[in-house]
Amino acid sequence: METSRERYRAQVRAEIKRHAWEQLATTGVSALSLNAIAKHVGMSGPALYRYFPSRDDLITDLVRDAYRSLADAVQAVAEPGVAEVAYAIREWALADPQRYLFVYGTPIPGYHAPGDTTEISDEIMAVLLRAYAAEPDDGRALRRAVTFWTRVHGVLSLELAGHFTGMGFDPALLFAAEVDSLSTKDGSR
Repeated sequence: METSRERYRAQVRAEIKRHAWEQLATTGVSALSLNAIAKHVGMSGPALYRYFPSRDDLITDLVRDAYRSLADAVQAVAEPGVAEVAYAIREWALADPQRYLFVYGTPIPGYHAPGDTTEISDEIMAVLLRAYAAEPDDGRALRRAVTFWTRVHGVLSLELAGHFTGMGFDPALLFAAEVDSLSTKDGSR
């Protein structure tokens, strides 16, 4: 059973992460300031280190939370076919572009995620591999899944970073065309 001290600690950690996400959305990851977050939470900078020993520890928790959220969204797809997985990823990304760009955007200088973060993202790939394995000619499932991953994330990254702005087309239509191509038997050639 969780003690009141443990519950309080979990609440403070959640509040710190909430303010970190807000800061990331407004200033970007390179400007992430533990002192600024501590002020928002009502504590000193050094006091924050009792909850997250370093900036990298906070970033790692945010990375894990983001991947866990995406993995949950993908695993919640009732019938996880290729198209359904793609649209679940897009819906998740559009709901919080900053979170998406945090894990799939420019790497954070000097930060190296621990190995267990890839274990969470492997859950997403496992759903995708199952979707491709259910199709005819499943011997190419891994190659097709990786092709899916790069093309879906390529379109999403460009859309969320604003690279399609002013081009006069609907990014949703481009995404749909990519998904259609990826969903067909020969779409990953």
